Amino acid sequence: MTYQGFEEEQIWLEQARRGNKEAFGMLIEAYQAPVFNLAYRMLGNADEAEQAAQEAFIRAWTRLDSYDPAHKFSTWLLSITSNYCVDQLRKRRAQLLSLDGPLPAHPALMSESASGPEAQVADGEQEEYVQNLLETLPADYRQAVILRYWYDMSYDEIAEVMDTTVSAIKSRLFRARRQLAETSMELEIVPAAPVETIS
Repeated sequence: MTYQGFEEEQIWLEQARRGNKEAFGMLIEAYQAPVFNLAYRMLGNADEAEQAAQEAFIRAWTRLDSYDPAHKFSTWLLSITSNYCVDQLRKRRAQLLSLDGPLPAHPALMSESASGPEAQVADGEQEEYVQNLLETLPADYRQAVILRYWYDMSYDEIAEVMDTTVSAIKSRLFRARRQLAETSMELEIVPAAPVETIS
């Protein structure tokens, strides 16, 4: 994040809830990268992700009165973003089979140590491969996987975002990984890692 800390964020939130657009603009600046990255992971298209990010911020601005300060603003904002993306995915009706694959680090956290054209090509191929895999998952599975593995949210936080129970989230994650492994075996592709057991 580009802001200095939690206290500063709270000041911006308080001012924004009183109608200060400049303060909300500071929140947009602080969260535009994670919001866009989440939308891109969900939708798999940069233009659609940009539109989704804009829509998420518009909805956040118009719904600030409903925000509960007892919860993290980031969780609330990412909830708006991911739920909007799920609606878009449902409109596509893209419910395809998927393959299992390693989940790389979030783009904002990826190491810049790799150098040279070969490393860059390999990174690009892996990024494209994993994004293609994500696009084949059912919307609710994809949402849970992204929030868990890219945004490192706890089961409680994911349950809050997806408006369900922790046990339901664990079940979705387990079933998603199992489906990925089974499909890769059907296509005679050896998984890069064993299926995870959700404890």
